[in-house]
Amino acid sequence: MTQTLELVTFRLARGSGQQFIDANAAISDWLKRQPGFVSRHLAERDDGSYLDIVFWQTHEAALAASGKMMEEMAQSEAMTMIDPMGLEMSHGTIRLSVD
Repeated sequence: MTQTLELVTFRLARGSGQQFIDANAAISDWLKRQPGFVSRHLAERDDGSYLDIVFWQTHEAALAASGKMMEEMAQSEAMTMIDPMGLEMSHGTIRLSVD
């Protein structure tokens, strides 16, 4: 089975970094309930922007969850803190992984 990586880059429109991290509990709980979810990693970059990296069992699972998230979680506290103008999302098939 070939996993898919979802990479989302963004900046916050409001709130502090710690407020945002705390607000992400609802997003993480939602992700854990999605079919094909493997893991999530949220990182803050040196410039204050964020990387949200989610691993999925399949490309189809990643796309299905992405669509549902916009419907089901758009009004969550964490999502309302994100600046939508700078948000970028992409998916890629994992070709090499080293643990």
